[in-house]
Amino acid sequence: MTNKQQILARRPVGMPDKDTWTLTETEVPALEDGQVLIRNEYISLDPAMRGWINDARSYIPPVELGEVMRAGTVGKVVKANNHPKYKEGDVLTGWGGVQEYSVTDGTGYYPVDTSLAPMPTYIGTLGMPGMTAYFGILEVGKIKEGDVVVVSGAAGAVGSVVGQVAKIKGCRVIGIAGGLEKCKYVVEELGFDACIDYKNNDVSAGLKEYCPKGLDVYFDNVGGDILDACLARLKMHARIVICGAISQYNNKENVQGPKNYLSLLVNRATMQGMVVMDYAPKYREAAMQMGMWMMEGKLKSREDIYEGIGNFHETFRRLFSGEKKGKLVLKVK
Repeated sequence: MTNKQQILARRPVGMPDKDTWTLTETEVPALEDGQVLIRNEYISLDPAMRGWINDARSYIPPVELGEVMRAGTVGKVVKANNHPKYKEGDVLTGWGGVQEYSVTDGTGYYPVDTSLAPMPTYIGTLGMPGMTAYFGILEVGKIKEGDVVVVSGAAGAVGSVVGQVAKIKGCRVIGIAGGLEKCKYVVEELGFDACIDYKNNDVSAGLKEYCPKGLDVYFDNVGGDILDACLARLKMHARIVICGAISQYNNKENVQGPKNYLSLLVNRATMQGMVVMDYAPKYREAAMQMGMWMMEGKLKSREDIYEGIGNFHETFRRLFSGEKKGKLVLKVK
């Protein structure tokens, strides 16, 4: 049995091109005692993947040259060799990487129930992006009823869930997204109170209109100029959650830092980074709560699915071109 894999071939400067990864085909190794073979059916594509291929200190070691590209996956066990927990037919999610098959002893994998939600949801709203949103807005953002919450990347996998959770908790929620279609989706389908189209409108003017008294919480997925605009609108004791900075990931020069950071001093505000892995012991609790909200119709999940492991690079680029809505997923076959 052969296994198609996307291997990191070189470290890019700026936007990764088609030569960043190489599609290879290798033999699937024989299972050792206590291992399982998983056929990966869906692969999660996330902006953080761009940072993982830089040779730089971060919250997780970089993907090494010659290694399978790191990615979250969900798939089915097709063979098990005396595994204590998993058997053939089980559906597991974990860090399977951009490849057709994964061999593992089960460390870092979790079983999922496809009778409750389809597989792609477990690498989206009920997976890492959903966990990021849940813990980011509740534990770092510390939202409370009546807060004015602003979310950038509002139509994306994390931002869309952040805004919905904030609405469930009784907040006024303003999204920031690129293009009229995405802004309509954020307001009309996800239930945000308003959405600012950063591609066609002035973000500072929009914040002034929709947050006339300022904002209590800003959930930042983009960094750059939008972060600066939000810093200028902080209320006293506001909280900024630094989740990502997608506007900066492909910079060929230094990352642009915030210019308006003194607003933190003036408003006694806080700006805190968050990494979802810190909350791993509480994933199950969060998944149960969000699953309940989904069954009640309070939380919507949307996956944008493209097909073929050979199309990984083309699909990956959609993370940065804006040609997607919701969670970007690659169907392996």
